[in-house]
Amino acid sequence: MRYTISIALASLLGSPAMADVPRVVTDLPPVHSLVAQVMGDLGDPVLLLDRGADAHSFQLRPSQARALSNADLVVWIGPEMTRWLDRALEGRDGEDIRLSTVSGTHRQDFGPGAAHDHDHGSASADDHLADDGNPAAQEADHDHAAEVEPDHAEGGGHDDEDHDHAGLDPHMWLDPANAELWLARVAAELGRLDPEHAATYSANAESAAAAIADLDRETADRLKAAQSHPFYVFHEAYGYFASHYGLSVAGSVSAGDAAAPGAAHLAELRQQMSGGQPCLFPEAQHDPRLVEQIAQETGAKAGPALDPSGSTLEPGPQLYAQLIRGLADGILSCVAP
Repeated sequence: MRYTISIALASLLGSPAMADVPRVVTDLPPVHSLVAQVMGDLGDPVLLLDRGADAHSFQLRPSQARALSNADLVVWIGPEMTRWLDRALEGRDGEDIRLSTVSGTHRQDFGPGAAHDHDHGSASADDHLADDGNPAAQEADHDHAAEVEPDHAEGGGHDDEDHDHAGLDPHMWLDPANAELWLARVAAELGRLDPEHAATYSANAESAAAAIADLDRETADRLKAAQSHPFYVFHEAYGYFASHYGLSVAGSVSAGDAAAPGAAHLAELRQQMSGGQPCLFPEAQHDPRLVEQIAQETGAKAGPALDPSGSTLEPGPQLYAQLIRGLADGILSCVAP
């Protein structure tokens, strides 16, 4: 897949191949997967955070900076997740879709009390495409000052220096209803940039949305067995997944991806976990030794490492489904083996 990504990157840097197809750059593996499904055989989006990269300590390579400057479209979660990309996009002429502000996207704050108040089955891919295809909606997606709610514009985001998790939770791709919605939005924008292939983008998005809907139903049915088993995770990244599927995340070892947990927090966590033998999950790209130590001290069961961003998976159209199934598999293997 690295070979495929390198071909896509070369096309962004001036290759005449697929000249009529928009040159697209994406930030995270799940976003790349969704965009790749919409583009289909017409082209390959570039993935900035390829396999093994960390969204919080990432630095653009010169070739990636050039790809961004030459891109017709950048699809990304938003500065709440990758603030470094917000800075990198300043001054460029191309379009971008900030998925966190796409109309209809379910947004929730960090914390156990985050509400999940929308109906996942209330809108089809066709409905979303109709809504997002109008010029006013498209214009709103590109007006970043108007999109970001004041409470979330500056606080609660992932920053290179600030990993405190408070305010808006940016891990929105872990709600499959959001993924379905975004497919239609990406198809509408690609169709606007490339009218000749608009019907293909739309058909691809509808097919991908149907597959995610099937995946969602399958996952919801499987995770019913985990709904009565609160569990603990390495850091607060699973709010959307948990609220969507009726799961209970009882606590986390670390509030932020790169923040070392304080002694007081760890003492409280150990006390909370002792005696009940709950499941505690480490996380991909993070040292599991602290999780293993806590599990040993409290009698908790250490589950397999969860991968909320797909950083260990092979990039491509199939990654999103593998990511959702992988989280379900990991949780079930411990809480309901």
